[in-house]
Amino acid sequence: MLDTLDAPAVRTWCRLSLAALGQAREEIDALNVYPVPDGDTGTNLYLTVESATEEVDGLFSAGEGVAAAAPSLPQALRAMAHGALLGARGNSGVILAQLLRGIAAALGTGPADGPALCRALRRAADAGYEAVAEPVEGTVLTVAAAAAEAAEAVERLDPRAALAAVAEAAYEASRSALARTPLQLEVLARAGVVDAGGRGLVTVLGALADAITGHTPMGPLALAGTRAAAPVPSGEHLLVDGGPAYEVIYLLDAPDHALPALRQALGALGDSLVVVGGEGLWNVHVHVDDPGAAVEAGIEAGRPYRIRITHFASAAPAAADDDAPAEPRGVVCVVHGEGLARLCADCGATVLLADPDRPPSSTELAEAVRRARAREVVLLLNDGELRAAAGAAAEQLRGEGVRVAVIPTRSPVQGLAALAVHEPARRFDEDVVTMTSAAGATRYAELAVAEGESWTMAGVCQAGDVLGLIDGDVAVIGTETAETAGIVLDRMLAAGGEMVTLILGEGVPDALADQLVAHVRRAHPVVDTLVYRGGQPMSPLLIGVE
Repeated sequence: MLDTLDAPAVRTWCRLSLAALGQAREEIDALNVYPVPDGDTGTNLYLTVESATEEVDGLFSAGEGVAAAAPSLPQALRAMAHGALLGARGNSGVILAQLLRGIAAALGTGPADGPALCRALRRAADAGYEAVAEPVEGTVLTVAAAAAEAAEAVERLDPRAALAAVAEAAYEASRSALARTPLQLEVLARAGVVDAGGRGLVTVLGALADAITGHTPMGPLALAGTRAAAPVPSGEHLLVDGGPAYEVIYLLDAPDHALPALRQALGALGDSLVVVGGEGLWNVHVHVDDPGAAVEAGIEAGRPYRIRITHFASAAPAAADDDAPAEPRGVVCVVHGEGLARLCADCGATVLLADPDRPPSSTELAEAVRRARAREVVLLLNDGELRAAAGAAAEQLRGEGVRVAVIPTRSPVQGLAALAVHEPARRFDEDVVTMTSAAGATRYAELAVAEGESWTMAGVCQAGDVLGLIDGDVAVIGTETAETAGIVLDRMLAAGGEMVTLILGEGVPDALADQLVAHVRRAHPVVDTLVYRGGQPMSPLLIGVE
């Protein structure tokens, strides 16, 4: 449990927030009925925090291997706030970016202890209200204010309140405030839901408490929330009668003195106006009927860029796409290793060769799908940790008219099995079902080398031990690669199988494959074996059994 917040805790906070928002994304999307029921608040919040997390991770990566270059707390907080500002999406995402900016500004000086967190939460709430042209109660702003008030109440009782006590009080108050939002905003009461943006902030505050108290990752606070069932809004309800037709968002380089005139001009054009940022960089969000005029207002103030215009009736960007899809159907595979990349490309897939030290973001996944230049795309993740990012990417692409089906393959061997039965001539849904069935029928395993002493499902391992993981769990602990692989194969084939696929990792000699092929022939004579050189850097061997 931390007495003061530090840079590693900020990184943990970002990662826990991203993971929890990934799990809650679809639920939050379904709650989204205000200010426009466009069903994307959860996705927008996820993308906003993803950008913040990437900025903080990049700060730490830049200092790896150089002890003197370890980031400070102010640096980590600035990176979090800057990343959120650059990646903010939608009304709630832009407000969250401002809340994080307020926290970063308040905690950037002096020890970040309990009283400092009280001041930071108050500054964040005030900054949120100031950023919104017409604040409305029963929204994320109300939830932020309740968190700040609870934190201040703790400090009044104990001027030296512990950091954890303040964080947990703020979280609990945010949950209570969220539950009351339908009593404050009629549109929420009619739909029978709580505020979507407020639900996202509860998740972020829960992750902060988890990071401070040291709860198990994905622990009780980050994942808890006030749930309220709601139907996912359908396309025909996205345009609200009497409301503006377009959402306009852009980043703006402009001096501070240009902002009052910009706010006045945009306020006259529409509603849901939020302008956040500072020091010459701003994120502008507004709902208007004339998107061109909203962009022109930005040009008069400074230099707008990353302009994003969405028509609520279609949930699609208004701008034309010069790279229109050229193919009806495509497949995108995420892999580690040049050999696997070539193998998937030879099967006609578009390949995203991922960095082994950093999972691809939703933006990178979306770009890979765009490279496929198809109206229908099957996305093979080959990694169970990418489901949240893939879901956010698919939601972005839906607005561009691209239909994406995510098959959550957990290993490249499952991806190859799915790719082997892909048939573009079939109807899309049938093709997805067939590929999903093939992936699900493929059991997967891998070998890994233990980095240190640890408890596993198979007992205690030591540094350097060879671990055999079957379906994601450690099943065998050995000392020799070939012997451990043989035991794993025997256990998998004991349940039956007709085909074994072996994928050799980077630097693994062909002799290992020869030994394992001979073992399968000897112990399981009716089973065929295929061997590929995948070149994956993290695992010496991947195994699939069909």
